[in-house]
Parts: sequence; C-alpha cells; structure tokens
Amino acid sequence: MVETYKDARSAGGGRAIVARIYDYLLGGDQNFPADREAARQLLQAVPDAADIAWSNRLFLRRAVRVLAEAGIRQFLDLGSGIPTQGNVHEIAQAVDPTSRVLYVDIDPVAVVASNELLMGIPGCRAIEGDFTRPDLVIDALHEGDLASVIDLDQPTALLYCAVLQQVPDDRVDEVVAPIRDRLVPGSAMVLSHLSAAAVTDTYEESSVSTAKSGAIFILRSGRLRRGAGRGWPARSRSLGVGSSAA
Repeated sequence: MVETYKDARSAGGGRAIVARIYDYLLGGDQNFPADREAARQLLQAVPDAADIAWSNRLFLRRAVRVLAEAGIRQFLDLGSGIPTQGNVHEIAQAVDPTSRVLYVDIDPVAVVASNELLMGIPGCRAIEGDFTRPDLVIDALHEGDLASVIDLDQPTALLYCAVLQQVPDDRVDEVVAPIRDRLVPGSAMVLSHLSAAAVTDTYEESSVSTAKSGAIFILRSGRLRRGAGRGWPARSRSLGVGSSAA
C-alpha cells in the first residue's frame, strides 16, 4: 500500500518531532500543535532559534552548491527533515541535472512529503530511517533501486546538518564513523551544529530541551568536528563554504 501525505499527517500528530519543529522555525506549515508548542518552548530558551535555523539552511545550500561545482554527483542527506525551498536536489541538479540525492529521516511525514515533491525527478528518493543507526542506513543502500541512487564506491557528499546536536558526546563517533569510513577519495562530509559559543555566551546553557518532544539539543564547539572527523584522511581539506550560526 502506498502511504499518502494525508495518511502520514493523520498518523504523526501525537508527539513533537525535531524535523517538524525545524519546519515551524523556518515558517513552514508541515507541523502539528505539539511541534509548535515544542518550538515555542525552544524559542523561550533560545530566542534566536528561528534565525539560527535559517542560517543553517543557507549554509546547507552553499555547501551543496560548492560540492556540486567541485564535481560530486551524489548526496546522502541524513536527518533531512521536511522539504522546504532550496532543497539539496534542487541545488545539486541546478549544477548538474544528473546529480542524485537520497534523503533519510525518521519522521514518516517528512518522508512522504519528500517523495511527493520528488515525483518525476530521476535519481532522487526519500526513505524512513534513523541516522543514529548507520548500519541500517548502509543496509538500505544495498536494497532494490536505492543502490542506483547512492553508490558509496563513488564520491559522495555526506550531510549532517543540524542533527548531531541530538547525539550524546560518547555516541558521535559510532553514529558517524560507519558511513564516513566507507567514503572513497573525492568524497566530502558536511557538518553544521548549534554552536556553544553562539548560544552559551548569551543564554548560559550547555544544552536546550523541549518537554513536548523530549528532544535535547547538545551545544558543542570544536570538539564536534574533532570527534566526527576522527579517522578522516590527513590529506582531506576544508572547502571555502563558510560557517553558519547553527
């Protein structure tokens, strides 16, 4: 049976989900009362949260454009969230229409909405999956036609945009390493994260939580990049994408 967007929305409205909180902060309408209440709690704790969300989105667009212009033609977006303007496939395919994108998100509403948006667009799919279970993501890449979307034996852009702040310090490497270590030369990894420096100087918090979703956003500084990049080849280099407040 093919799940419709209406089915997914009716099934997903009970508990706040990070993807839909993010959608609300970006001014979207793919969210429920629980998501909006959780977003309001987040805004009370961090009044700049909406601006940070937009900054992160603009960073993602810049990063994808730079990598597409550098020749990467496949993008694996983990924790991709609800579709909005300037999605990864739109940016990448504007550079090269043969670019392929796989979106992975745990929220069925995000996945169904993404696949409806992607109808008729070759080489692009969205699947339901938990980015904190990279073993299951890797298994999925070998199933059916997904192997024709993302082939880890080819240069790939691995995107972790504003999602690793949900992962405890002692799990960052186990979440990132299995896919990161499969990337071949010519690949890239994109990270954005809620900045400890940007938030703690103002709000004096090391983490932010929302009771409605149970989500805890962990604030970090440079140690995230050191942890997520552990084992990254010494020959790797940083591209001039710039930084984001997220």
